[in-house]
Parts: sequence; C-alpha cells; structure tokens
Amino acid sequence: MNQYRDFAFVYDKLMDDVDYEGWINYIEQIIKNENAQVKNILELACGTGNITIPLAKKNYDIAGIDISDEMLNVARSKGEEQGIDLVLLEQDISELDFDVTNLDCVLCACDGFNYITYDEDLMNVFSKTHELLKEEGIFIFDISSFYKLSTVLGDNMYGENREDISYMWQNYFDDEQNLVEMELTFFVADENGKYDKHEERHLQRAYTEEEILDMLEEVGFADVKVYGDFTFEQPEEDCERVFFVCRK
Repeated sequence: MNQYRDFAFVYDKLMDDVDYEGWINYIEQIIKNENAQVKNILELACGTGNITIPLAKKNYDIAGIDISDEMLNVARSKGEEQGIDLVLLEQDISELDFDVTNLDCVLCACDGFNYITYDEDLMNVFSKTHELLKEEGIFIFDISSFYKLSTVLGDNMYGENREDISYMWQNYFDDEQNLVEMELTFFVADENGKYDKHEERHLQRAYTEEEILDMLEEVGFADVKVYGDFTFEQPEEDCERVFFVCRK
C-alpha cells in the first residue's frame, strides 16, 4: 500500500497545528506518575521524528523505527539540522525485530498502531514489546478511538487550500471489518508556482478498548491503565484518542 511516500515530505506542513510539546509533556507526566526509571526508549512508528527529536534533546537514549524510508529521511534531515544524531531503523513494526533487550520504555505515539489492521500482527508487536522490556519497564501508546475512526472520520471528506499546498481527504468506513480507507489527493507548488499532484491511500483499523486490553493481557501485561484525550481520566464515549500505559 502506498502510504507516507510523497506525503512524507509535506506531512509536517499539514500537521503544523499538532501540539507536539504537549505530547512530550504528557508522556513525561505518565513516566513521572508511574515512578518509572526511564533512560532509554524504543519508539515505534516514529515518522518524521516529531516525538523522537524532542525526547533526544531531553537526553533520553532513543531509537526510532518506521516502515517509511521517506519519513525516516525527513526525520534524519531534521535531526541533522538541530545537531541530533538519531538512531533510526526502517522496519515494519508488525514484524518487530530489535536486538537490544531490557529496555526501560517502548513508545508508540500518534496512532501508529491503527495502521496495523490484523489482530495477529498487533498481538505480535505487543508480545515482542513485552519481551524487550525490562522488569517494571513501561509501554506507552495511543490509538485513534473507535468513535473517531468510525464517526468523526467515518465516510466524511475534508479539504484545505493553503498557499503552497492543497489537499482533499475522502474517507470510507467499512463497519464489517472496522476499517477506514483514506484517499488523499494533494497538490504541492514548486518554486515556479506549478502544482504537482500526488495521491496516496491509507488504511486504519478501528479497535475498541476491550480488544486492545484483551490482547495486552494475553501477552502478559497485567498492569494496564487507560486514559482519554491527554487526561488521566477514563475515556469518554466521544473521546478521540485513547492512551494505554502498561507495566511489565
């Protein structure tokens, strides 16, 4: 599937309204609340490094994994511009293979797991993560909620016309397989003002909290907390992002 190829190079421009500083603060508050001793972090689905780079600047020993070479190239360039030498690996996280064990923390931010559409693949990630963590290690991740993917995105269409980028984003929700198909068409202006057309298709799975909790329990995570929308409260029915905090 053609995901995060051409889109990788305009991703940060279109995501410029995302509060990544708020993400970092929330992750660090989770670590503090859990009284977890975290020095090293493995970040799954790290994308263009918007979480990776700030955490590296805070002196965490962090490595990032992503399936998209294009996204990793953007992350690498951003790191070099800021004087950060990033450890980045191109890999499908559904087939996670990482040599370092006894990790303090495994992290997956910005709904990376929604891109894993098969139960057995997500179970594999959870199982491998459990193996990689040290005793009392912490596993932090979020998903776009079932409500968000089925209702907010659903069968809706979005679009925006900016000075140098325009896009149309059409969604189709399959309520039998709980999959949302996203068709992205975007136009990017070059230095001469000519617009190039790019198209990508993205597919995400809508998971319920119960499905995720059952998988986590099956692979050995007995201590799991669930929070909604950057709070430390249980998710509301209409929350759009669900966080899971797991201790080995």
